[in-house]
Amino acid sequence: MRRIEPLDLVDVLVYLIVLGIFTQFFPAVISESFLTSLVTAALLKIVLEFAILGKTFLLTRIKTADRLRVRVAASISLFAVAAGSKALILWLTDVVLGDAVYLGGFFSVTLLVITLMLVRTGVRALLEPRRRGTSEIP
Repeated sequence: MRRIEPLDLVDVLVYLIVLGIFTQFFPAVISESFLTSLVTAALLKIVLEFAILGKTFLLTRIKTADRLRVRVAASISLFAVAAGSKALILWLTDVVLGDAVYLGGFFSVTLLVITLMLVRTGVRALLEPRRRGTSEIP
């Protein structure tokens, strides 16, 4: 089991902000309090980390496969992981938080996840040290 790193906490903060924006601008997304939004952001972090691991494994499998049958099976599995992660998010928030959080339907969760991944990528790009230039300042 890996340790929680500062970047993981930044991800949860980013997810919390994006969830707050979705709650503000999309009537289908409802969160009753800040604490439920924080728990939802943590659940999103956990599920999306597993989804990213699964997608990375399957994409590597597609690229390295030498048989068409393996590539097709990995592609179908990739689609199942992508759709299944959204269904898992909906189910898990319902089980853990009940009626305190409603993320809308499958399409609003898909839009939420796409937005989360884009913002996460942007924030990580901002936090990554610049590797251009001749030297880095310690």
